[in-house]
Amino acid sequence: MYKIGIIQKIHDQGLELLNANKNFEYEIIDDVSEENLLKKIHLYDGVSLRVSKLSNNLLSKATKLKVISRHGVGYDNVDTSYLKLNNITLLITASANAIAVSEHVFYLMLSISKNFLNLDNEVRMGNFKNNINKFETFELHNKEILIAGFGRIGKNLIKKCIGFNMKVKVFDPFVDEKIITDMGGEKVDNFDQSLITLDFLSVHMPFNEKTKDLINLKKMKTMKKTSVIINTARGGIVNEIDLNQALNENIIFAAGLDVFSNEPINIDNPLLKNKRIILSPHTAALTNECKIRMGKETAKNIIDFFEKKINKNMLVKL
Repeated sequence: MYKIGIIQKIHDQGLELLNANKNFEYEIIDDVSEENLLKKIHLYDGVSLRVSKLSNNLLSKATKLKVISRHGVGYDNVDTSYLKLNNITLLITASANAIAVSEHVFYLMLSISKNFLNLDNEVRMGNFKNNINKFETFELHNKEILIAGFGRIGKNLIKKCIGFNMKVKVFDPFVDEKIITDMGGEKVDNFDQSLITLDFLSVHMPFNEKTKDLINLKKMKTMKKTSVIINTARGGIVNEIDLNQALNENIIFAAGLDVFSNEPINIDNPLLKNKRIILSPHTAALTNECKIRMGKETAKNIIDFFEKKINKNMLVKL
């Protein structure tokens, strides 16, 4: 029987898949402090992982560990170098969150373009149309969006953008041009050059050394003053200090962030006081429907690994 550590609870429908298989037993770990995980990690043949970190120190104690199943698509909270050296498999829920995250991007775009937060507040304050001329609104129709990263989320997002008659450009060196053009987009090869004309930038890249601070003040200064940055990928790709300055100095118009360099976001982060940005607490993927899909895929990946039926789309090439 395989012993599985569920590091932070997944949806009950995912746990039911493990319950229904006599080859598995699991333990849910709510205390995800390194001190507690150090006491337990050596017990497990496999683990599921949400947002807590598996450091080199922790993994070095995981002497039985053969597989990590990520509840999501990002894996910057895992020491992948250690996994590669020790032949530990990493799986992700590759198809679960694309709908939810692409919808969240559109929620941010619409909220910003319609100045939703400010107008909602005006009504609640009893001002109704007294200050209406203070708040700009604009249409998505005919606006240009650059989708940076064209995986499953980007492919879901482009459909919504085309439905709103937006002009879609896509930057992704790893995706064939025909795939992009067949979906109604235009592939661009020069990321920096593409920033100059866009109205919206939506980031869908992994966080690594190449993408760290990719969107910085220098690049924001090349963008139109009416442009908007949306990041639902990973914190650190957009430099937060530079973003705050760019908003305050009218270098760009607005931003929407679901992810941050430090999570939870530091209470003294100046973005918390910036009225030209909409924030959400890394919850783009946490719709009711998506939590079910991610829970089930997380559990199924573990089962498939030990039954030697791995879905290659879920496998991270280390």
